[in-house]
Amino acid sequence: MKANDSDLRERFERLQALHNISTALNTTLDPRQVVSLVLREAVRVTQADSGSVVLLNPETGRLDIEDSFGLGPDAVRVKLRMGEGITGWVAEHAQPLRVSDVTGERRYVAVREGVRSELAVPLEFEGQVQGVLNVDSDRLGAFSAADEELLLAMAVQAARVLHNAWLIRQLRQRATQLETLITIGQDILLPLTLEEVLRHIVHEARRLMRARLCSVLLLTPDREELELKASDGAGEDYVRRPNLKVADCLVGVVVRRKRHLTIPNVQESDQYRHTELARQEGLVSLLSVPLVSGDEAIGVLSVYTGEPHRFSNDEILLLTALAGLGSVAVRKAQLYEKVVDVEEQLRQNEQLSALGLLAAEIAHEIRNPLTVVKMLFHALDLRFPDDDPRSKDAAIIGQKMDQMNRILDQTLTFARRSEPELKPADVNALFDDVLLLVRHKLAQQGITLQWRPAADLPPAALDRTQIEQAALNLILNAAQAMPRGGTLTIATQAREPGVCVSISDTGVGMTDEMQQRLFEGFLTTKTAGTGLGLAVVRKIIDAHHGRIEVDSSPGRGTTFRVFLPV
Repeated sequence: MKANDSDLRERFERLQALHNISTALNTTLDPRQVVSLVLREAVRVTQADSGSVVLLNPETGRLDIEDSFGLGPDAVRVKLRMGEGITGWVAEHAQPLRVSDVTGERRYVAVREGVRSELAVPLEFEGQVQGVLNVDSDRLGAFSAADEELLLAMAVQAARVLHNAWLIRQLRQRATQLETLITIGQDILLPLTLEEVLRHIVHEARRLMRARLCSVLLLTPDREELELKASDGAGEDYVRRPNLKVADCLVGVVVRRKRHLTIPNVQESDQYRHTELARQEGLVSLLSVPLVSGDEAIGVLSVYTGEPHRFSNDEILLLTALAGLGSVAVRKAQLYEKVVDVEEQLRQNEQLSALGLLAAEIAHEIRNPLTVVKMLFHALDLRFPDDDPRSKDAAIIGQKMDQMNRILDQTLTFARRSEPELKPADVNALFDDVLLLVRHKLAQQGITLQWRPAADLPPAALDRTQIEQAALNLILNAAQAMPRGGTLTIATQAREPGVCVSISDTGVGMTDEMQQRLFEGFLTTKTAGTGLGLAVVRKIIDAHHGRIEVDSSPGRGTTFRVFLPV
């Protein structure tokens, strides 16, 4: 009877343990808490001296000790292969194993001295082994079949909760990744420079991939070398590293083949040419993916881990997506630079435009006397006999006057500016777009841009294309007035009865006489060009029923204020 009472009490305690752990597991979805709860309850109910939870690392394929009890701090360094030791055998075969005396077990791998018996059960969910639950004892034959049954039941519950916890964590991680991709995609549409976008990409790639270092290398114009354009986590020696030759560097293969590349350990790779730098920077595993624009590789995006790591397909897809956004950013920057270059070429050809304006003025001046000549010629009613040479001369004079009149019509039509199509527009947004075009040029000239858009600015009535042209002329004119760098300040504000835009530079400035002749076609305050752009600006602003003011003094810069009606 007493034996039956003891069995019942023991059975009750085991059921109570299962109930306790089931209740505890349902209160958390943190994998670490799940592991800790299961381990301590398993050690308690089996009266073990030590124990561990070993989980399968999908990145390395190894079995890592996630948590331990009674094994000491060095236990976390133990990493087993599938099939290695009692733990590896249980993970490989998905079966429990109870060893009464480990000294006679050839598969046993000692982690703690004094262990005599061990019980290991698989953490398995839906046919997939996630890890192994181990308990150890200093006594021989310490674990019974009932202990094995209890640990199996606990392992089933733990594996289910671990699976759900990992699934939720994976969903959260993917949501974070998607949010990051969307954010970077939005940044590409903002008026950011290529350097700013690439810095954002490498920062986010390093964070999402939990990497030691992330970098972007772009091909030089001759496509012979890869130049570092952005990095996150890199030391000074890495940043100052010379350009890499595409023909003989490891990541050059990524550019040539337009396919990703993984290296388990760059410090031990014969192909990696900077192993000493890798050791110095603490770089181990490498994943590199190409930046592709159209059908052409333009660079590489690379991440390095600080520990041996096997990159998963999800990680490769994530980095490839980030590389795709990087390619779009590079392509957009290249297109904007071409637009600015074309605009600069047009400004360098100002003299041709000036000749067009001069031709229009001359055409106006010639038309009036030509009209008088034609009237007088026809009034003379010169008629000569057919055989008289003067008859042919008179006919030729009439034809040539008609030809001159047609040439004047064509000249005036070509020089005549079309009337603006006025529509409500956001002046701040318009200047955002214009500044996007010139940001790279300003940076090249060492010019600091201060953009101060006013909040709640009312929409102005304007022809967006023409005002963009005027704004671009004023900004480029200011830039050319600061050949050695300076500060360009652009601000907007509401001014009755419209909108005011001020554009200030710290350039050479102008005298009073120059300001009086400022909007004449051939005046220039720059080292190159004719200054025609300001005459064009004046005509555009006048056509919009606005006005433009200038405030300048030699050596103190210039401020233009453009007023547009709302």
